[in-house]
Amino acid sequence: MENVNNLILEHLKALRSGQERLENELKEMKVRLTSLESTVVDGRRDTVLQQEDIYRQQSSIDRLGDRIDRIERRLDLYSDDPNHPSYNQD
Repeated sequence: MENVNNLILEHLKALRSGQERLENELKEMKVRLTSLESTVVDGRRDTVLQQEDIYRQQSSIDRLGDRIDRIERRLDLYSDDPNHPSYNQD
């Protein structure tokens, strides 16, 4: 009977050891997943900031273009570029 008890005890120890190994692996995976999630969030934040910079730059370019057009109109300057707003077909 003692052999059976020892055999059962050995199986339980093996099961506990396997369970502890799995728990440790799960903890490690949670840490890695959290790190990955943080990296994704940082990447998205960088993308949003870059897009904001692009919009801001485009807005500045548009304002500069408007100012140049006003200056050209005041000075009666005309462009030879048919795509330019001040293009004169004369």
